[in-house]
Amino acid sequence: MGKPTGFMEFERLSETYSPVEQRLKHYKEFVHTLNDDDAKTQGARCMDCGIPFCNNGCPVNNIIPDWNDLVYRGNWKQALDVLHSTNNFPDFTGRICPAPCEAACTLGINAAPVGIKSIEHFIIDKGWEMGWVVPQPPKSKTGKKIAVIGSGPAGLAAAQQLARVGHDVTVFEKSDRLGGLLAYGIPDFKLEKTVVDRRVAQMEAEGVTFKTKVLIGSKDMPAGINNDSTEFVSAEQLTATFDAVILAAGSEVPRDLPVPGRELKGIYAALEFLIPQNKEVQQGKANPINVKGKHVIVIGGGDTGSDCVGTSNRHGAASITQFELMPMPPEQENKALTWPYWPYKLRTSSSHDEGCSRDFAVATKGFVDDGKGNVKALKAVRLEWTDGKMSEVAGSEFELPCDNAFLAMGFTNPVGSLLDAFGIEKDNRANAKATTDGAGCYATNVAKVFAAGDLRRGQSLVVWAIREGRQAAREVDAFLMGFTNLPR
Repeated sequence: MGKPTGFMEFERLSETYSPVEQRLKHYKEFVHTLNDDDAKTQGARCMDCGIPFCNNGCPVNNIIPDWNDLVYRGNWKQALDVLHSTNNFPDFTGRICPAPCEAACTLGINAAPVGIKSIEHFIIDKGWEMGWVVPQPPKSKTGKKIAVIGSGPAGLAAAQQLARVGHDVTVFEKSDRLGGLLAYGIPDFKLEKTVVDRRVAQMEAEGVTFKTKVLIGSKDMPAGINNDSTEFVSAEQLTATFDAVILAAGSEVPRDLPVPGRELKGIYAALEFLIPQNKEVQQGKANPINVKGKHVIVIGGGDTGSDCVGTSNRHGAASITQFELMPMPPEQENKALTWPYWPYKLRTSSSHDEGCSRDFAVATKGFVDDGKGNVKALKAVRLEWTDGKMSEVAGSEFELPCDNAFLAMGFTNPVGSLLDAFGIEKDNRANAKATTDGAGCYATNVAKVFAAGDLRRGQSLVVWAIREGRQAAREVDAFLMGFTNLPR
């Protein structure tokens, strides 16, 4: 696994970023992939640890030590084959995955972990550069027809796996572009949409049919959820036409903030800002929300909040403040306590580095009206956390100027009307109820209807969506054919 002494000889080398003053002028990716020599050196750091915890830290169980060793030895094509054996879309995860594999790296116990994500990014970019990523159409067809609802990473992974074993797969998407949150939600500066488009083209060559602007199951869509549909297909029509249906529509309902003044103009759910920005970059349609010269407050400290920060910086906001309800995490995790699991520590994104004031243990109490129905300020209070319980700090109330507020507090559940249209039983979090192990996993209570991704597990990572899409594909294949050769 790499060079036996490499972990003692070489330091971790991270990918480099374009300077802030340059990248704020555009929405293109600004992370520079490792060059050949640096990738070899980083692969050499993978130690012969005996038990590679990174494999289990990775939700798709990437065979990380193997492709690290192959990169070290310059066997790029073989490394790509090993990478693709567990992950349909390393070009997505190599860019936007938070890398739980690195948190589980054995070297990370007392040194900087192997730069697994940067090596993955290198392998797949090398594959596209060399023309090694090609369609893999089936050798024969089964005659079975499968509908996949949602073209995010779960839906795409399921569709590709099933098409490659000969099923006729149709993917339905209510937006006018394929990719789910990969296309509409994640900013282009983190994931350029050509990366998604080339995978769609590969899948079309493998026999997958894509239908955009088609709403499935119910026309009752909550406000604030992107819907470009011009066509409607009922649940009954779909189940009558296809031999199996996979629901992979994601978790789209945003968590709201029911405080005084929430109804004021200038307060939005995060995707109401981010999706129009994607459309502006990709299609030239002006984002109706422009924060140039404005005071912006982002409520929520996760990735979506960070995306609002980066986008606001590119607009030229006068100030950006990000609030987090929880207390500030430590800058360094307690490895003895957390390894090999995901550590609790302060995480600073590239968007934060571009300019942002971050404040922790803060609760929003309300918004202030400017007298014309617009928000002009935010009222907040500081919190004290004791034994996992929060309480307001007496006399700590404060107010900040606020022209625009973005609520980035996560997503609660998939669109309920979609599940109701199919008659899907829900769990206690309003997600589709389906198990992931044992006989009949990923199957819902409705015959021949399966569920995967965030729609089943709740809001999660792209890499988890890919895992669930792959595993659901295996179960659907076995359901239709009585056996399956697809990997779990």
